[in-house]
Amino acid sequence: MAGRRLVVEADGGSRGNPGVAGFGALVRDGRTGRVLLERAEPLGLASNNVAEYSGLIAGLEGVLRCAPDADVEVRMDSKLVVEQMAGRWQIKHEDMRRLAAQARALVRRISDAGGRVRYIWVPRADNAAADALSNKGMDGEHIDRLLDPDAASGAGATGSADTPTDGGAAVSSTAVIDSGRGPVLTDPHRIVLVRHAVTDNTVSGRLDGRGGSNPPLNATGLAQAQAAARSVATLVDGIPRSDAARREVRVITSSLARAMATGDAIAAALGVEAGRDSDWDERSFGEWDGLTFEQIAARHPAKLARMRMDPTYPPPGGESRTDVATRVHRAWSALAPGPGVTVVVTSRVPILIVLTHLLGIAPERFWSLATEPASISIIDLWDDGNLSVPAINRVEHLVHIDAAGRQGQP
Repeated sequence: MAGRRLVVEADGGSRGNPGVAGFGALVRDGRTGRVLLERAEPLGLASNNVAEYSGLIAGLEGVLRCAPDADVEVRMDSKLVVEQMAGRWQIKHEDMRRLAAQARALVRRISDAGGRVRYIWVPRADNAAADALSNKGMDGEHIDRLLDPDAASGAGATGSADTPTDGGAAVSSTAVIDSGRGPVLTDPHRIVLVRHAVTDNTVSGRLDGRGGSNPPLNATGLAQAQAAARSVATLVDGIPRSDAARREVRVITSSLARAMATGDAIAAALGVEAGRDSDWDERSFGEWDGLTFEQIAARHPAKLARMRMDPTYPPPGGESRTDVATRVHRAWSALAPGPGVTVVVTSRVPILIVLTHLLGIAPERFWSLATEPASISIIDLWDDGNLSVPAINRVEHLVHIDAAGRQGQP
């Protein structure tokens, strides 16, 4: 196989940016044009750039499985990825640096085996096969198809098809998962999203994100947390589920004090212990933390307007919505699959990221959903990929709590 020529065609996309994302990649014989390997996977909530880099990584992993000593030409319609990997453009975004490092580690393995890799930008029309595969990934399909078993001469060097490479997770032993199968009628995985109850900062309208002052719940917030706990407990008890599903109840909170206090009240009502995941933390607002929107609008009107409309634009020293979406997607992916109930207690921006992604709401409409403090939203997920959102921003359990935290009679 020494001196063999291979062509990698890779692509990725995101319906929403960030939105429903997926990648596709294929490996061709450079002399005959024959396709040797095809891959596609969904990525959940991610940006276009993350998806494009993921496609590149999948293609390079394919080279290691086919012929690690090959002369490889990578063809992509992403000018950004091509120029960054060729070393002509700087990589400023942390996620891009991490993915580029994974790709370069794979390139080093090819180089160590005697091969080499070069990058070529091609027009989108010339990358149609990879684009079609990436759309299958965005549609939820998992494809890992070795079309020429004789081409897998690199398997001995890189492990079997089930062995993780430097690029990440193990490849599924299932060649193609058919996303068009019939509906699954078993119990869904119900996810209950709860926004934390109020603090003094919430009441005064001051931004309070990750890395901020991290205040506790005030008196009203403590009463709201108890009311939310009762509502969630009633909701969980009232779900018609099998005995096995009924036993699977979990509570996860962000690492911020207000979310932990709200979540601990809910966990106590459900008889479980709350877990923590800092990926569910509220967005970092950087230099704007502790300010009201009125103050920010007066001082930085153009920056505030851009931040609200551009998901890639962060407040000074803070996180962009794209940054937050990356970690929220990671937290979402870590939720235990299968029937049962998972209660996630977090903040407004993470909840909006999940809901707008699942409902296919465009980025410019990101702020159109209401998510009040201590509100409850419900998502049902089935194993076949179908979902239902039976409730958003349920707040009826809060109507009898006054500003002093006193609870009246319903």
